[in-house]
Formats: sequence, C-alpha cells, structure tokens
Amino acid sequence: MRRVEMIAQGPLTRQVTGRLAVDTKGPGFSEITAEVAGFVREAGMRHGLLTVFCRHTSASLTIQENADPDVRTDLMTALDRLAPRDAPYVHGIEGPDDMPAHIRTLLTDAALTIPLVDGALALGTWQGIYLIEHRDRPHRREIVLSLVGG
Repeated sequence: MRRVEMIAQGPLTRQVTGRLAVDTKGPGFSEITAEVAGFVREAGMRHGLLTVFCRHTSASLTIQENADPDVRTDLMTALDRLAPRDAPYVHGIEGPDDMPAHIRTLLTDAALTIPLVDGALALGTWQGIYLIEHRDRPHRREIVLSLVGG
C-alpha cells in the first residue's frame, strides 16, 4: 500500500512538503515515479526543485532506467558483490543483512534533487525514481517530499 499525504504548504514561500509511504517486498527496487509525479501535480507548481528524501539508513533512493528490468537485476548483483551479507562485519545487532544494508545506502543515496519544469519532473525518457530496499524482509519506508518553487 502506498499513500501520498500533503502535510504543509506555505502561502508565501511556495514550498510544499509531503510524505510517501512505501511497502517493500524485501531486497530490490520499488518504483515510486508515479507517486512522486502525483505529489507534484497536486502541488500545482510549474517550476522549482523537488527533494526526495528517504528517512532510513538501510534503504535508499536512486534514479535509474525504467525500461529494462535487467538493469535493476544487474544493479542488485553489483551491490551484492560490493557489500556481501557474509562478510565479517563488526556491527551485527540487527542481523546479518543490516551492515551490508548500511554500506549499500552509503553507495547509493538518501536524497535526490529533481528539477521541476513546466509542471513536470525533468526526468529523461528512460529515467524512473526508485526506493531500494537493502534488508532481507519487507519494510514500510517513509519518503519525505519537499517542493520549492512557483
């Protein structure tokens, strides 16, 4: 279940903030482009900057190709090689998938900034916005959206 909730709009500053809840299925990519674009439409702005921020340290955000799912498969394989679950990490209180999740978040990002042009996200033809779940089990992740402009 995903939801977009508008939580504040400044009447003079033209800043709108919202939240997006994303239920993940475990490790992998969840595309959130449509939900983010819906937030932008509801805000009614034509130009500005959108910040998309993930409030977690074991999940992250990226802009990637949204045409061929093999790209996301290969990216998960690369992350598995860069931060394997079976490495001898010191931090392990939350399970063997936790420290690799933190490393994967470090390698990707917690926030994205996307220009808004003529009322639409200025994404390229094949670009989509994704939440990447790095833990082994499903989670509910919160994304904060902040749009500044006019």
